[in-house]
Amino acid sequence: MAKPDGHAPAAPRRTRARIVIVGSINMDLVVQVPRLPKPGETLSGSGFQTLPGGKGANQAVAVARLGGRATMIGCVGDDVFGTHLRQGLRGEGVDIRHVAVIPKSSSGVAVIGVEASGQNSIAIASGANERLRPADLRKLESVIASADALLLQLEIPLDTAATALRLARRHGVPTVLDCAPVPPDGLPDTFREVDILSPNQSEATLLTGMPCHTASEAVAVADALIHRYDPGVVVVKMGELGAVAHAGIGEALVTPAYSIEAMDTTAAGDAFTAALTLRLAEGANLGEAMPFACAAGALAATRLGAQNSMPKRTEVNRFLAARKPKSPR
Repeated sequence: MAKPDGHAPAAPRRTRARIVIVGSINMDLVVQVPRLPKPGETLSGSGFQTLPGGKGANQAVAVARLGGRATMIGCVGDDVFGTHLRQGLRGEGVDIRHVAVIPKSSSGVAVIGVEASGQNSIAIASGANERLRPADLRKLESVIASADALLLQLEIPLDTAATALRLARRHGVPTVLDCAPVPPDGLPDTFREVDILSPNQSEATLLTGMPCHTASEAVAVADALIHRYDPGVVVVKMGELGAVAHAGIGEALVTPAYSIEAMDTTAAGDAFTAALTLRLAEGANLGEAMPFACAAGALAATRLGAQNSMPKRTEVNRFLAARKPKSPR
């Protein structure tokens, strides 16, 4: 993985970087609506789909489709959803040997409303995701130790995610934290010193109390996060404004977005974070990895669904060759 100063490590990585993803596996129940409902309001939807999702599983599928070796650590229930979720991951080439089936438990479920603009509203019932415990991670220490990078989100118990980080640090494995959803009391101290801390705009605001609507505001937010949590680099996902990477020294790297017609932004951030993690694990620097990640996120936003929307490596490369990014704002 690239170092915080943007330089690739001297030692070459193997051709297919191995990313271990510790996180959630959900079934998404998606309803298309003309707009997101107001509190207490009932709207008629135009369609319904049952689609595999969960931030961890989304990112595992993205890594696999982009050419990496994805190893998923997580839990599903012993229900019909759990069977479909495991089969789906296996079909995408994700290593699911460490995806546990929890007896007498429901799989995680997300209820998602998607409006015509592509914006969404999500409610999650964690189900079996809550059953992934620190002891499970300690049994898999050798799996984490063998990774080129560890990718985490926060749809699993916080102490479990913190254990994964400690194990990765013990073995010198670079860590990437997609800090969603933001815990009610912010990130505990156990999440300090990750290599890459990557919130989106709303998460950055929740973590700092600061606005994050422009690139300059994102740099200020990144500075605040660096002082509070001491990560190597903060990468703020800005949606249609692109992304901002800042290490607290020197100039921030502002990467503009690409013009697209968004259909569903549900997993665009997952595609971005997975693509960023993979390219850095392959030895790219931030200047190379950020446009690739923005392109992956843009492509995901043009398709309905979460895992279904994750782009392949060839698609991202063609997109980058054919498109120019927006002028930065």
